[in-house]
Amino acid sequence: MLGNDMSVFKTRNLAFYLQNAFVKDWVDNTMLFLEVDNVERYYAELQALNLTEKYPGVRLTPIRTDYWGRECFLHDPSGILWHFGEFNK
Repeated sequence: MLGNDMSVFKTRNLAFYLQNAFVKDWVDNTMLFLEVDNVERYYAELQALNLTEKYPGVRLTPIRTDYWGRECFLHDPSGILWHFGEFNK
């Protein structure tokens, strides 16, 4: 926690900051793409969290395959769309 309105999550050389701010226009048009090394593992981990049961409005979309690789999607409670994608090797 960096303060009452900002947190940081760190793992190895990556940091992700969350701020207590809400701008409806931004949320309604926000998506994040996280490149992962194994989309099947991440999908299984997301399923194990039971987020769809715990939080209204959360949706987890199964893995789909595209020309560039594979991905699954998570719609979080605030409406942000998270892509978890693994590129073809």
